[in-house]
Amino acid sequence: MEMKPGYKRTEVGVIPEDWEVLRVGDIASFKSGVGIHVAKLLPESSDASAPVYGGNGIAGYTTRPLVQNPMLVIGRVGQRCGEVYLTKGPSWITDNALYPRTLHRAVHLPFLASALIATGLNDLKNRNDLPLLTQSILHAVQIGIPATKAEQEAIAEVLSDADALIESLEQLLAKKRQIKQGATQELLTGKKRLQGFTIEWEPSSLGTIADPNQRWSFTGGPFGSNLKSSDYTEAGVRIIQLQNIGDGVFKESYEIYTSPQKADELLSCNIYPGDIILSKMGDPVARACIIPPQEKRYLMCSDGIRLAVDEKRFNTYFIYTLINGQEFRTRAANAGTGSTRKRIGLTELRGLELRCPLLPEQTAIAAILGDLDAEIAALEAKLAKARSIKQGMMQELLTGSIRLV
Repeated sequence: MEMKPGYKRTEVGVIPEDWEVLRVGDIASFKSGVGIHVAKLLPESSDASAPVYGGNGIAGYTTRPLVQNPMLVIGRVGQRCGEVYLTKGPSWITDNALYPRTLHRAVHLPFLASALIATGLNDLKNRNDLPLLTQSILHAVQIGIPATKAEQEAIAEVLSDADALIESLEQLLAKKRQIKQGATQELLTGKKRLQGFTIEWEPSSLGTIADPNQRWSFTGGPFGSNLKSSDYTEAGVRIIQLQNIGDGVFKESYEIYTSPQKADELLSCNIYPGDIILSKMGDPVARACIIPPQEKRYLMCSDGIRLAVDEKRFNTYFIYTLINGQEFRTRAANAGTGSTRKRIGLTELRGLELRCPLLPEQTAIAAILGDLDAEIAALEAKLAKARSIKQGMMQELLTGSIRLV
């Protein structure tokens, strides 16, 4: 492909002609920090304000910093080794992390941090039992670097603005999740009653919530031994696997199918959009999600249980949220079997108690929690978009494809 005028092909790709390709070791000498006893790791306070950076980021705080100025820190040990951090002031860096003790070239540290993030340092770690990013591995990494510090600073400033947006969205999302958690705890236990509702909540069992007009409204999926390898198809009726039953979320990434004819043979295992499906095993046991509307019907795995709610008496979303609440989960765990991995059967689930208000109050509570879920989903989408935009910006700015000065 023809290069634009003013660019050159290098070991790190196409970059501007006035940029250099340098090894990290030519820019700075990175060394390990100094070990600190775990007893000296304190909660953050006005006295202990210096963050302690280890292989996985901040491990605690200390009263006595190792370095005074803002610093670039790279995790050296552990699964997250190679992650890059920028401290904002005085900090301690342990021997599980690396930092530049000596700079050989004038470089803007925030730019260097972004350039190192773009290299994917975690992929360069050694493959021993203990993942490690050594000094020699780090020093051999090559990056493209603008000749002027002014351009480095301009690039770092734009990426910093993107980081600030991402951080603000993360904080807002965390706050919204806390609000949802608090509202769920109050509304689903009856501690807080909505205006206009005063009738006492009645105990029900999970089995009595199922729709009595459907033959298989509360049933397991025992089809595992009924399918042969030839029954699996590239399209058709999707089979819901245990991996699809997330913690309150249907996970789309696992897809296997069988033919409509085979699904017709296994009618008791058919489930439909809007049904609740619970897991028979895992952590937590009896976690639940609502089946999404992408398909007309699905086929349930042997480790799943279908619950079609009697909508004349119960609100599906309210019941789904109640099932995913801590109180019900504790009951399910206590009723399950197994020490390392819990498992619960249909009979045990059928008898588990739930306290429910009348349908109008259920619907009102579900509307409030549903609105909160919608706000959280919108923020998650906005955050994902901001992260994607930043990734694109890094690609354009750190290769000089877009010049700022």
